[in-house]
Amino acid sequence: MRRRLVAGALCGALTVAAFTGCGIPQRTDVQVDGRRGPATESGSVAGWRNEPPVRTASGADAEAFVRNFLSAAAGEPDRAYYRVKQFVAPEHRGKLQEKQGSEVALTVVRPSDRPAFTGNSDGTTTVSIAVQQVGLLRSNGTLVPPVSTQERYEFRLRSASPDSPGDDAGGLFVLDPPNVLLLSDIALQDYYRSQSIYFWNSDRTRLVPDQRYLPLAVPDERRLNEVVKWLVGGPSDWLRPGVVGLPDRTELINNATGGNRRWEVNLDMSGDDKGRIDQFVTQLAWSLPELDGELELKIRNNALPAQDLAQRRASHKLYELVDGPQRFCVYEGVIRPLDLGGEPSGPVPVRPESNRDVVSAGMTRTSEQILAALVVSASDGRQRLNVGTGASPVTIFTKGPEHRSIGRPVWLRATDPHQPQGLVVADGKLYRFDQNAKMSQVVLDLPPGEVTAVAASLDGQRIALIVGGSLYVAAVNVDGQVAVGPPRRVATSLTGLSAVDWAGEDRLVVAGTAGRPAIYEISVDGALQTPLKDDVGAKVTHLSAYPTNRTIKVPAGAFMYEANGVAYRSSPIGRIAREQVRDVPTPSSEGQSADVSAPFFLF
Repeated sequence: MRRRLVAGALCGALTVAAFTGCGIPQRTDVQVDGRRGPATESGSVAGWRNEPPVRTASGADAEAFVRNFLSAAAGEPDRAYYRVKQFVAPEHRGKLQEKQGSEVALTVVRPSDRPAFTGNSDGTTTVSIAVQQVGLLRSNGTLVPPVSTQERYEFRLRSASPDSPGDDAGGLFVLDPPNVLLLSDIALQDYYRSQSIYFWNSDRTRLVPDQRYLPLAVPDERRLNEVVKWLVGGPSDWLRPGVVGLPDRTELINNATGGNRRWEVNLDMSGDDKGRIDQFVTQLAWSLPELDGELELKIRNNALPAQDLAQRRASHKLYELVDGPQRFCVYEGVIRPLDLGGEPSGPVPVRPESNRDVVSAGMTRTSEQILAALVVSASDGRQRLNVGTGASPVTIFTKGPEHRSIGRPVWLRATDPHQPQGLVVADGKLYRFDQNAKMSQVVLDLPPGEVTAVAASLDGQRIALIVGGSLYVAAVNVDGQVAVGPPRRVATSLTGLSAVDWAGEDRLVVAGTAGRPAIYEISVDGALQTPLKDDVGAKVTHLSAYPTNRTIKVPAGAFMYEANGVAYRSSPIGRIAREQVRDVPTPSSEGQSADVSAPFFLF
């Protein structure tokens, strides 16, 4: 039967912008962190206004009804089935196999097109929605990889009888509902707050963020309790290989409570390790960064001295950053500083005699030294990784083995600064390297596929990878040798992925194709994505970003990339001109000027 828009009772003004070809709302206020509007004040109950629309809110508008149906499950998990069942015809509600407690999970999907409607002879209408599976949102706020592989959902609609009693009168109903609780990626953004909670790395020297989703319907006064429960429950599955949770059998006694700048948490924590208890305070302070005032922590009802949360954050920085980022590039085989105006710009921290034949570079600043990894041209068109560490400028470099091609190297900040290690892609495989340029292949728990890019997070315990054309994230364990945990695939509507870097704690900047070469910002779980540039013009072969963070704030969206042999910057996006490259000798008499390439940040 030919598909057509619903007539009669199911017609009405369709909301054209409800679904788009790539599943991204066509509006300019999209934010990857999912926040909409100013945060409510502590103690308010304004969150209750953030419930999804009720069934009758769309009237006879079929497309608006479907959009609201894909939002109905949003909110506190214990009422998810109740909200969805209000959209389902009474005679079909029994087809939803209801689950309870921690078993409640929402199937998050990204509609890849507007829903199609087909009128039926019995007066009902069949709805067909093509989707990309994004993940399963659990009751603990984690978005885990999808269980379903279903690419299309179909169900029917019928008009409600105006004579039906109470809430069943008027509007539309769903017949033959999917036997899962569907939630669109747009609804996840609209009705949840993306929030990072923090766990200590394996040697408990730095905090690592773990992304969760908290329903905006949860009143502010309960947020403390929800976050403490998340911390007690432990890290997300994919992050577990790189971090440690609270001591075994830790439990929350009663509910965490508070108000008027005083908060109380009572834990049953095994042992009396004062160091672990003190570290929990730091965890909680950063997991609720907008919470000020005093925390009264009790261990088995025994009160400890109150801790000022703001002071704790001030004295325990998340990241060991001293200065803001500096921009560099490769120009005529030499690393040169970039001067883009209004930003710090310093000398190249590498001696001139080692700064030759450079293809790309990755450099990191620690409190004591510069870590420099240079990809340089070698014999017969091959490439080699040269590695040097020390005070700026680095004078001694060790030569690594030659390969056909080597990607942009990255350093892992979580490693011992006296025995630093990094990661690099060479000839389609992932390698770790040390300060002596020794390279060892890292075996990934993935089907065989070519590795084309790697990027390291600011905490140094998480990496992003492009393997076999797909995007992955994985936790890194840096005890001794670097070990990569099982990678988790990240859903995105981009195809032909070519480059990736970290844009923030829980966001990646990724280059690929969306009909045209494009650059997107994507959350580490793939749920939220925003186009940063939807027409790059050519395949991106090099991408570098400065991740926004809570230690040193710079304008959001700071990234640079190379496409078709030309380097560009963001904010605003534009070509990096030869005149913006510092310390370049006077051009030769022929007046030839090379293109700027391989731009990167030092921080």
